[in-house]
Amino acid sequence: MSELRVRAVTAGYGREAVLENVDLTVPEGRTTAVLGGSGSGKTTLLRVVAGFLRPRAGEVLVGGRTVAGPGTWVPPERRGVGYVRQEGGLFPHLSVAGNITFGLPWPRSRHRDRVLELLDLVGLPAEMADRRPDQLSGGQQQRVALARALAPRPELVLLDEPFSSLDTALRATTREATARALRASGATAVLVTHDQGEALSFADEVAILGTGAIRQVAPPKVVYGEPVDAEVAEFLGDAVLVPGTATDGRVLCAFGALPARGYVPRGAVDVMLRPEQIALTPAGAGQLDATVRRVTYFGHDAVVELSLTDAVEAGYGVRARVVGLQPPEPGDRVGLTVVGPVRAFPGDRSSPRDLARPGASLDAQVVRSVVVGSGS
Repeated sequence: MSELRVRAVTAGYGREAVLENVDLTVPEGRTTAVLGGSGSGKTTLLRVVAGFLRPRAGEVLVGGRTVAGPGTWVPPERRGVGYVRQEGGLFPHLSVAGNITFGLPWPRSRHRDRVLELLDLVGLPAEMADRRPDQLSGGQQQRVALARALAPRPELVLLDEPFSSLDTALRATTREATARALRASGATAVLVTHDQGEALSFADEVAILGTGAIRQVAPPKVVYGEPVDAEVAEFLGDAVLVPGTATDGRVLCAFGALPARGYVPRGAVDVMLRPEQIALTPAGAGQLDATVRRVTYFGHDAVVELSLTDAVEAGYGVRARVVGLQPPEPGDRVGLTVVGPVRAFPGDRSSPRDLARPGASLDAQVVRSVVVGSGS
């Protein structure tokens, strides 16, 4: 049993509380990504679980054993927890084999078979066992760091933004190798990251951490498609918010009547669409028309900024994400159609977020684009 349970944990530094009453459960053999911005408390949470920081309140259980709590404190080396740092932290004077076996009982010469097993597990050839860290690429060093963390067969593996220092291509291959190795080992794992794409592609569940509290925990598809509120939606990626009205599981907005997913509040709502849900059609063939203002090309796809033909206030528009093969050109007239169900959040008609003109029809409402991230 290697389940992780964090119960009502409050922790911080000095008088400042970084985490407030945090609860998190990671089932045995599963991987959870803790996703949060700078200063959200994600590394503090990892330090509490690892045993590098004592919580002020609450408790931490690893494999059903309390390792931190009222009257209980188990030091890091006795928690059965592996830890992979952002920079890898390999010992430069030791070989790859020496680094992997560093935390194992002496004599290390007995652990050659374990070294070869772990190298194979993380996707490295056996001949690398005798190399020094400075003879390895950044991605290879991170795989060795993972092998070292897995060597004692820990109940839990913690990964502290281990891919952030790698270039884009190396980050993807190293992340995939790490995910395969964790699955093969059967270890329970927690990854902390500020990279939304990394969290969504790596983990079985994603925990959104904001201002010291867990906002939502759910599988990647759910947390992206059914965020608990507009703030979480915007943090996870580009989101287009449209004022509308909801009733009987559907919403009525500038794009017409749309099906909604998850809980649908009645009355005034903010309708969330992802840019990839907005499909471009020939002008007149969609739910409404728009003019292309700008195209940002990324190769595999492109982000198209659009002005609605019926917009009643200049400067507002929507963003659509399209395949990069043949993106439209600025000035083109296109139609827009929403694909798939949308998410609706309670709206406040008196707030600045509502861009509807008093007395105007829903088809003439302005749509506000909320842009988060690079769009790549």
